[in-house]
Amino acid sequence: QVQLVETGGGLVQAGDSLRLSCAASGLTFSEYIMGWFRQAPGKDREFVAAARWNGVNTLYAESVKGRFTISRDNANNTVYLQMDSLKPEDTAVYFCAARRSTVIVMETTLYDYWGQGTQVTVSS
Repeated sequence: QVQLVETGGGLVQAGDSLRLSCAASGLTFSEYIMGWFRQAPGKDREFVAAARWNGVNTLYAESVKGRFTISRDNANNTVYLQMDSLKPEDTAVYFCAARRSTVIVMETTLYDYWGQGTQVTVSS
């Protein structure tokens, strides 16, 4: 079955960097849009970034544009989220998601598979 496993979360200070990883198995990785979402306490899950199979076509939420970078290693079925200049408002559980399509979308309901999430906490 399909599994998405996120790693790399942690507690950091404002201005620091973190890199999240998501290892995928049980799917043909190149056929999937890979995305990152996050959910803060008491808030809805929101889109962060996504990338097509080529890693060139990407989409970012306005709140992270210029600070976060999504990339993917198709040979190792892994997608990354490099997060720089972190802010306290970036604190959330970060989820990896996969969508079998060539079209990048932001809606959570249009993604087929989800990981369990990894906690990112940014202190001020």
